[in-house]
Amino acid sequence: MSDGKFVVIDGNELGFEPGETILQAARRAEIEIPTLCYDDRLTPAGACRICLVEVDGAPLMQPACATRATAGMVVRTNTQKVDRNRKFILSLHLADTIQDREIAEDNNPSRVHELAEVYGTAGEWTSVVSPRRGRPEDTNRFIEYRPDRCIACSLCTRYCNEVEAVSAITLAHRGAHTTIATVDAQSLTETTCELCGGCIDVCPTGAMTEKQALAWGKPERELEKVRSTCNFCGVGCQVDLNVDREANRVVKVTSPPPGTTVNDGNLCVKGRFANDFIHHPDRLTEPLVRDNGKLRPATWDEALERVATGLTGVKERHGNDALAFVSSSRCTKEENYLMQKLARAAFQTHNVHQCAAT
Repeated sequence: MSDGKFVVIDGNELGFEPGETILQAARRAEIEIPTLCYDDRLTPAGACRICLVEVDGAPLMQPACATRATAGMVVRTNTQKVDRNRKFILSLHLADTIQDREIAEDNNPSRVHELAEVYGTAGEWTSVVSPRRGRPEDTNRFIEYRPDRCIACSLCTRYCNEVEAVSAITLAHRGAHTTIATVDAQSLTETTCELCGGCIDVCPTGAMTEKQALAWGKPERELEKVRSTCNFCGVGCQVDLNVDREANRVVKVTSPPPGTTVNDGNLCVKGRFANDFIHHPDRLTEPLVRDNGKLRPATWDEALERVATGLTGVKERHGNDALAFVSSSRCTKEENYLMQKLARAAFQTHNVHQCAAT
């Protein structure tokens, strides 16, 4: 793997690939280096400064996320100097966001507070009243930006640029006024935004969040994540349904971590936000069959038997080509394959179509 080249991290001699960073080599060896602005899918920015480590020969500490590993490099990630820096930086970030974790985590987990609990801080500092601008007039239905929680890590803007490639949001203004903005402060619906919600997933503080979940309110209990498959197309994206068990309700939908499923942590606007049908009062939740012109509930066995009997009856009375089968692009390719097999093998007709072909 490393062609005989090694980097030494905390006394461990580790091989590395050309171009790999200190952070990547360390994580492969399960050496924890905390980050706030890093995502495997994005170009490192070195913005949060939590991942600074000591490198022999370097006059200053180096960001592990953006520093390339080189042969013979000696790195230390758990020295007194590194620990002091982490505490100091975390204190700065906490002063720049809502310090009370109970309030801060009203809808999304806060990575800043998680790290502060693990690594400690240099004391609780007076909160800074952020002059960052928000977009309270943004009329989009799904994404809310809350500037009082933002730490300007740029994860959301980099995700929008590098993964979605739409550049709908950007860092604007300077210094303490730096904020997440759109062109002319327009609503996201007036920009190139696809409302995928990826900015919500990568945000470490909850500055980007779901309007629908905010409207539901902060759950009194921890939400249970239930892995499922998105039903809006045949790609098979995996989703995590965030369920309030006591209320028996899906509060929001999130994506599994990057690198774990086919969609690599990404979702589209339908997969993430179009979940209100789950609790719609008109949603069909059981099979219905028609008797004397009226629909009544039935078991799956009875419903499938009724379908099979009806199709067979048409075939016997009018011949194979009196039947036609149409499948959906919302189905998986395996399900679409079974539909054409049902048409051709079971009912001997080539009258089979798929809606994506139109």
